[in-house]
Amino acid sequence: MSAYTALTAAGHRAAVRDKATLFFTFAFPLIFLVVFGLIFSDQELEETGRSYISYIAPGVMSWGVANAAVFGIGFTLMQWRRDDLLRLIRLTPTSLGSVLGSRYTLAVGIGLVQSVFFVAVAMLPPFGLSLDAQWPLTLPVLVLGITAFLAIGVVIGSRADTPEAVAAMANCLMVPMAFLSGSFLPIDMMPSWLQAVAKALPLYYFNDAASASLTGEGGLADIGVDCAVLLGFAVVFGALGLKVFRWSNRT
Repeated sequence: MSAYTALTAAGHRAAVRDKATLFFTFAFPLIFLVVFGLIFSDQELEETGRSYISYIAPGVMSWGVANAAVFGIGFTLMQWRRDDLLRLIRLTPTSLGSVLGSRYTLAVGIGLVQSVFFVAVAMLPPFGLSLDAQWPLTLPVLVLGITAFLAIGVVIGSRADTPEAVAAMANCLMVPMAFLSGSFLPIDMMPSWLQAVAKALPLYYFNDAASASLTGEGGLADIGVDCAVLLGFAVVFGALGLKVFRWSNRT
């Protein structure tokens, strides 16, 4: 068994056994869908003319997937480094690519399951989400979005030395981004300067691409541009993550 396979299998077993993390990974984003979806069911947003569910479902889904990617890798790297597991792994014939590759595989798997579960609930009669014919394009959108936010999580997990620091850094990033990037409120409702800020954030492009692919609120060109920007964020933060990565708190 290769190091990558062993690390992936161990990570999967740890994730399945952690019931609290499983609950917050899959149920927490659904709380927003259920609450806002039931309150504003059958209503349209005046600013865009879109049904509320076609707006909130893709936005909350992408935020939930991004959140899981950032927190998942951030806490894992911090804990492994704090417990000296990374230092022990480094003493074996295990490359950094195997370590990060195993976490990447798990993050993509979790994100895809999250999305299927989320969309299935959103399509139930109380919410009534309708999928567009180009919904299969959501798959590459999800993979690129997870890649970008996993890279951000690597940076956080490599710099933070305590669980409190990971939570503080990740929340300070993800909570404001959820509102500024249009996961919960249309950016058309924001002042022009805030809209400019939104377009500098990776979650904006994740939201936009997910909305376009799931509900048809955008064409192939829009999805392609969003995916290209997400790829750019992934490259930039991936390079930064490799630069700041630490095998041990002693170095």
